[in-house]
Amino acid sequence: MRHVATDALVDPPAHSRITDFLLMQAGQDEDPHLYTVLAPEGAAREVRAREFLAAVQGVAKGLVAAGIEPGDRVGILSRTRYEWTLADLAIWYAGAVPVPVYDSSSTQQIAWIMGDSDAKAVFVETQALEDSVLAASRETPFRAAENVWRLDGTGTGLDDLARAGADVPDEELEARRTSRGLEDVATIIYTSGTTGPPKGCELTHGNFVRLCENTTLVVEDIIHPGARTLLFLPLAHVFARFVEVIALYSGTVLAHTPDVKNLMADLGAFRPTFILAVPRVFEKIYQSARLKAEKAGGAKSLIFERAVTTAVAYSKAGQDGRVPPLLRARHALYDRLVYSKLRDAMGGEVTHAVSGGAALGTRLGHFFNGIGVYVVEGYGLTETTAPIAVNTPEIGKIGTVGLPLPGNEVRIGEDGEVLVRGTHVMRGYHGREDLTAEAFEDGWFRTGDLGSLDEDGALTLTGRKKEIIVTAGGKNVVPNVLEDPIRASALVSQVMVVGDDRPFVAALVTLDQDVLPARLELMGLDPAMPVAEAARHPKVVEHVQDIVTRANQAVSRAESIRAFEILDVDWTEASGHLTPSMKIKRARIAQDFADRIEEIYSRPAPEPAAAPATPAERIKEKLSHAHLPGRG
Repeated sequence: MRHVATDALVDPPAHSRITDFLLMQAGQDEDPHLYTVLAPEGAAREVRAREFLAAVQGVAKGLVAAGIEPGDRVGILSRTRYEWTLADLAIWYAGAVPVPVYDSSSTQQIAWIMGDSDAKAVFVETQALEDSVLAASRETPFRAAENVWRLDGTGTGLDDLARAGADVPDEELEARRTSRGLEDVATIIYTSGTTGPPKGCELTHGNFVRLCENTTLVVEDIIHPGARTLLFLPLAHVFARFVEVIALYSGTVLAHTPDVKNLMADLGAFRPTFILAVPRVFEKIYQSARLKAEKAGGAKSLIFERAVTTAVAYSKAGQDGRVPPLLRARHALYDRLVYSKLRDAMGGEVTHAVSGGAALGTRLGHFFNGIGVYVVEGYGLTETTAPIAVNTPEIGKIGTVGLPLPGNEVRIGEDGEVLVRGTHVMRGYHGREDLTAEAFEDGWFRTGDLGSLDEDGALTLTGRKKEIIVTAGGKNVVPNVLEDPIRASALVSQVMVVGDDRPFVAALVTLDQDVLPARLELMGLDPAMPVAEAARHPKVVEHVQDIVTRANQAVSRAESIRAFEILDVDWTEASGHLTPSMKIKRARIAQDFADRIEEIYSRPAPEPAAAPATPAERIKEKLSHAHLPGRG
């Protein structure tokens, strides 16, 4: 199959807009609970629809008093927090256009986004971020620096803005709100981009309204009135923004947390019914549980490995339509011993998780489904207002990203590129008609991703078109097929496969410095060993070799990683090697670590190693040689 389409279930009136969702909630008799504001110390605060509406209207009037006109752009530079959402809705209510900026952005990035969007004002979280805005404007002047308001309660903030707009008539505010319709730009989200300056994607009110109204009908078991989710992804990312809006539409209670260091405590306090994350978060949850079991050793480690195997088998059997009685009994046993504890760690009431931003490994998807947390894997881009296809529980094809959401189509091009068309696709790139024209082919948006459709129309992604490596021998290699399973291991933080015009495929690997001490201890090494020393230690190298060898099993010998280099530094957003959405910047890494890549190719290429034993196999081997009481 090369084309699949899903008809829209809802077609909203042309005069609809995002703020209608807030009025709809505030108009309900029960005045629904929409937000929970988590407090570092003390009780969390509930915010109901009518209270939130009043706060939004107050800030929106302040924007009007400050000279913001319908269609004007207003920046938001902050970590994820309740006030981010409040500012977002207030900008929309005033008829203006929010422009999100990652709080980690450099002064050059801030200046580019504020200048390119021609923003007239900006909300910032803190004094430090206000200083960054002012510093950026000194380097490259832009208008937004003339109107800066803070979200953290210090300086000139939301309360001051609301007081300044107290005399703005309700009728004037409503006229500005209703001046927007489905075809008007709702927000400009700049792609983080791995090369070149960010491009501003113009997403309309129609993109969000149609997306939310149609999507809730196919995921109503997950997103519905009274459901709860904790938002810890940056709201500057389209995935989090989509969640913010669909939560408002559906009546899902939303809580925000700005720091993932507090994530487990916040999950326990808020007890969400579903969570949203990128695959790395799910990998961390799994690997931390596995590492804990390995440190306990002996029977506990073996129990965990058997529990993992059982969860995966249970999920696969359920997907095929029949779970054998013996497998069901084993699953019930491990649910008491292992799975229930993992669910408790996520708050105890999570039944679903939504994964996006990168591919989730099939085995990991089956594992979480097997423990009672179905991972809804979706696919989308900034240009598609986040999800264009979703593997809902009803579709149940783990390892795919499911079918197009209602109102959208997917087609596979002759070269394997995924092409999309429908109600979620952006209007274009802000101020760049040339780039917009390049991005579309006969009305289809060219995603740059490679994929295939199965006989039922479910989409499987296989890589990025621009990232394909062609070796000196002419072999095409898709990096993520190797990188994803390596990155999913506990010890590895990041990995990048190289080999363009080279005689063989190789990789650069960085170590997860949070996990490293515990892993070193399991190896019988000093947990305080410096990263630089650990990167060269034979036991660490052997462990990484095992990880690489397992990944190589998914590809041919010519595509396999024949050599690798472990770096003594990690790649981070701060170092300039990751985008805010945690994607590696390949060109920058290749440039900064060119000498290490040359070192790899200056050595003879070893033969691919044989597959290592699994942890369960190693434990069984030890037990087979152990002297047990009562045996000779």
